[in-house]
Amino acid sequence: MEANDNIFPTLPSVAHHSEEHLFPPVSDSSELTVVCDRDDFSASLIARAVEDADAHLLNMNVTSAEVGLYRMAVDLRINHRDAGAVIRSLERYGLHVTNLISGEDSFTEYARKGVNDFLAQLEI
Repeated sequence: MEANDNIFPTLPSVAHHSEEHLFPPVSDSSELTVVCDRDDFSASLIARAVEDADAHLLNMNVTSAEVGLYRMAVDLRINHRDAGAVIRSLERYGLHVTNLISGEDSFTEYARKGVNDFLAQLEI
């Protein structure tokens, strides 16, 4: 290998920072939004709560813009369509689930967004 050869592929910067890159569509999953106090946030606690319900944490994204100064929102994706057990586990750990999209709903919403984006391009 020569000194100039780059062993890491270059990713397009637009795709790397898009929402689809952070949460690509997965049909057998659910998306949840969890709200907690900033001082109580722990990624390992959230992962443990999900795993206690025999589920796997596929994605986690921390946001805070809409919740306020002392609270934060965490978007999760788990590998179950039925998130009931995960919601109960998260609440046992003191976390509050404020939004749920089941896997089919999530995939349908992703497809709807793609169609709407395509139609918007046709109108230009």
